[in-house]
Amino acid sequence: MIIVTPEDDHSTEICTPNENLQMKKFLPIFDWLPNYQKSWLGGDLSAGLTVGIMLIPQGMAYAMIAGLPAVYGLYAALIPQVIYAIFGTSRQLAVGPVAMDSLLVASGLMAFASTGSDQYILLAIILALMMGAFQLLMGLVRMGFLVNFLSKPVISGFTSAAAIIIAFSQLKHLIGVDIPRNNKIHLLLKDAFYALDEIHWLTLGIGIGAILIIKLIKRYTPKIPAALVVVVLGTGAVALLGMHTQGVRIVGSIPKGFPSFSIPDLANAPILDLIPIALTLSVIAFMEAFSVAKAIEEKHDDYEVDANKELIALGMSNIVGSFFQSYPTTGGFSRTAVSDQAGAKTGLYSVIAALVVALTLLFFTPLFYYLPNAVLAAIIMVAVSGLIDFKQPIYLWRNQKSEFFLLNITFIATLTVGIVTGILVGVVLSLLLLVYRTSKPHIAELVRVGNTDIFKNKNRFDDVQDRNDILIVRFDGQVYFGNQQYFRQQMNNMIRNKGEDLKLVILSAESVNFIDSTGLNMLKQFVSELHAKGIQFYISGAIGPVRDIINNCELVQLITPENQFISVNDAIKYFDNGGSESYEFRKISTQCSFAENI
Repeated sequence: MIIVTPEDDHSTEICTPNENLQMKKFLPIFDWLPNYQKSWLGGDLSAGLTVGIMLIPQGMAYAMIAGLPAVYGLYAALIPQVIYAIFGTSRQLAVGPVAMDSLLVASGLMAFASTGSDQYILLAIILALMMGAFQLLMGLVRMGFLVNFLSKPVISGFTSAAAIIIAFSQLKHLIGVDIPRNNKIHLLLKDAFYALDEIHWLTLGIGIGAILIIKLIKRYTPKIPAALVVVVLGTGAVALLGMHTQGVRIVGSIPKGFPSFSIPDLANAPILDLIPIALTLSVIAFMEAFSVAKAIEEKHDDYEVDANKELIALGMSNIVGSFFQSYPTTGGFSRTAVSDQAGAKTGLYSVIAALVVALTLLFFTPLFYYLPNAVLAAIIMVAVSGLIDFKQPIYLWRNQKSEFFLLNITFIATLTVGIVTGILVGVVLSLLLLVYRTSKPHIAELVRVGNTDIFKNKNRFDDVQDRNDILIVRFDGQVYFGNQQYFRQQMNNMIRNKGEDLKLVILSAESVNFIDSTGLNMLKQFVSELHAKGIQFYISGAIGPVRDIINNCELVQLITPENQFISVNDAIKYFDNGGSESYEFRKISTQCSFAENI
């Protein structure tokens, strides 16, 4: 809001606190732009130039994975990262084309059109639009919690398998032989084996040489952009020695200039068939971007990454990007790490990186005419090799066998059945594992340790006081339809083991965070049966929400306020004293947010 007074020609910009909050809420760029400091410019400029230079060879290489002409990798590296700088909450995340999403694009679109064709390109652009729409919708309805449904073992198994498939998909460029595109490793290996006698040795030499140079630069001079070095060397060697006339395949002509603005033509596209691919891409891309953004955020204390705003930012990046011929993009692992190491402070670095790509499109695309495909394949292979995780399966084998098998099943399914199916298998299995664990939570019989007022698991201590007339049980999980039968069976077994002297059962409920209607019904039947046998039932340590559930339903008639206690020790004192206790103590132990009379 601008206020101009008659006495003074000068304009004064006034922004109220509420206006500031609203602007920051919808446009996170206003978190840092109004307070931009000159000292940040050096880091942003350095990071922007470095990431922009990285994006040029990487963008073209990843477009090859997606089955698109190389220039579409540059288009994808242009507009999306500028849009993310406006809407994104991470200040170091590098948005653009990435290897895994490029492979998902190729895997999903192969059935609808031949790679590189006009129809294929159109479908890739439409996929970016649909993916962005799904991400935007998920962000608006606050579905950022989806990040919790992909466990670390599933991500590790999927990422490692996808990295291997991506690497082997580049074999045809590395050895200079036509190998059918496939996302199943056994079929890729079979086709590669049959093509061994057709290897173009000069192409293979260029590819292996590029891999060695990248590895050496990364090891001894990591600050030098290795990908750009091999691009320059490979392009120069082919142009000077005329290797393209000897069978070395090159990128060829790359269109010059910015991508034109156009709304994707949805009329002749199989929209319904693309929905599963777009949904999978939207979730995987979000997971990939959010995980790396959170990892980098831990190094900084001046901002916080918001999952829902990240969905909106990635969605807007893909939607707007699709209007400028971009295929699906997300935050990349390697470029984000580089931006952070180079000193990026704000999203301005993304704008600078986009300017580097824009200048390349305007003036320098003819320089890439002689760039050999084998060099791009080498860049991809080295980049994805770092995504193969060896540490996680070793750790899980030693500590969590069930999650080790979850990782490996996801890994094998992704390798052999397909990318999309592999991640779905991993998610389903992780959810089934979660259900299994909650259906049989830990349950322990507690006893007094020594002469203390502390009650612990009977099987973990030697010096204990165990009474035949009292059974104390701790149930470590919610009581719901999935485990109510297990709860009852375990309790009955412990009651039988106590024998006929048993007079009191105490449920230590500090680890119970919820009881559903099925669980309540089971507890009513269970407590009624105990009372019929002359056995009392107390509950101790119940948290507020569980007390609310008990005290506002029919169960309170069986587990009355007089039978609810703060601790196991208090319950035993009450039992031994024949039911004597002060009113204030009773009020604290049964406090409920709805039962006003308690």
